Amino acid sequence: MPLLTIFTPTYNRAYCLHKCYESLVRQTNKDFIWLIIDDGSTDNTKELVEKWISENKITIRYHYQNNQGMHGAHNTAYELIDTELNVCIDSDDYMPDDAVEKIISFWKKYGSDKFSGIIGLDAYTNGQIIGSKLPVNVKSSTLFDIYHKYGVTGDKKLVYRTELTKRYPYPLFEGEKYVGLAYKYYMLDKEYEMLLMNEILCYVEYLPDGSSMNMLKQYRKNPKGFAFYRKELMKLPFASTFFKFRQAVHYVSSSFISKNNKFLSETPEKLLTLLALPLG
Repeated sequence: MPLLTIFTPTYNRAYCLHKCYESLVRQTNKDFIWLIIDDGSTDNTKELVEKWISENKITIRYHYQNNQGMHGAHNTAYELIDTELNVCIDSDDYMPDDAVEKIISFWKKYGSDKFSGIIGLDAYTNGQIIGSKLPVNVKSSTLFDIYHKYGVTGDKKLVYRTELTKRYPYPLFEGEKYVGLAYKYYMLDKEYEMLLMNEILCYVEYLPDGSSMNMLKQYRKNPKGFAFYRKELMKLPFASTFFKFRQAVHYVSSSFISKNNKFLSETPEKLLTLLALPLG
């Protein structure tokens, strides 16, 4: 059994998915499985993946489902993965040729049940690190502290132990397609730290049809998912009052968009939510 599953949620991305495939074929260590979660594509994704499977250059698993959104695709991936580690590489991203080798050797050297996984770096396609590097004098940290204690900025690549990512499934709300993925990560932060690895594990391209470039639209279309996410973040025991207040503002906003008139009774932080009402 390979140590690592690389999973890719995809929706009508046949036009760019080949970059990810080609980077995986080039990996110096092929001890991995590529799991593709096709979240209801109507293009030629299935035919393309079948062609790659027939080439037999890497181990590929393909799963089709009706469209549930990014978080629903993640739920399915975590149900199907049976390797010790997993990492998500989005359909418009790709890996450096030695990324799998670095992940596996790093985990074999430093990994244990004490840690939930590895935090690595994302970079633009020109090699520039997205945001800042990880602190060099820190061996491990929660994801939350990386941003809110050490002041790290920018997206990072997360490698998790699979037995842990099966916990805290993302809720599905009828008519909505988005819940913040960090919900699961911050839940795991309550129990575990992650190992820090200042190596580029993924090259990222923010395409016009991607989730990152359409966040305001997502916010308006998925208010129940966003309200759930903000409510859970207000419960975090290690979060500051200011952080929770910011979540309360967004919680109020999403609750108004979803026309939830019970939001004050449902909030875990009633005073902060009352104070957040004007801004929300």
